Amino acid sequence: MKKLLFFFLAFCTVGIMGLEAQANQGVFKDVDMPGPKMTFESTTVDYGTIDQSSEPLRVAKFTNTGDEPLVITNAKGSCGCTVPKWPKEPIMPGESAQIEIRYDTKRVGPINKTVKITTNEGGDPVVLKVIGKINAAPAEGEAVPSAKPSLINPN
Repeated sequence: MKKLLFFFLAFCTVGIMGLEAQANQGVFKDVDMPGPKMTFESTTVDYGTIDQSSEPLRVAKFTNTGDEPLVITNAKGSCGCTVPKWPKEPIMPGESAQIEIRYDTKRVGPINKTVKITTNEGGDPVVLKVIGKINAAPAEGEAVPSAKPSLINPN
């Protein structure tokens, strides 16, 4: 009986400690830690609805809101049709910069891609969502209806 009571108390203690650990996970998230901090105006790059072969360039603007220089070590699109270009020099605290994103607008259909940005902040990469829709360009000659033979113009 004593062994059963001991295991029950041990089980309850471990369970309470686990719940306490889960409750404390979010406690330090709002505390500003020293170091660089990349803060985007928006983490969504929206192309909107555009025509095929439209301008492929969009930008994602950000600011280093930390207290140390921010260094972007890598930026990678989720496929070869989404190509980011990032500043190679450190971004000082309080300074702003931008990441250029080129999407292959020769493709038709919805855009649903991502760009992962790795910095010296540590932790997980920042993920930008690239969205939009590309409509097919009208085929040559569709803009003007073809003339059909008639009684007035038999040719």
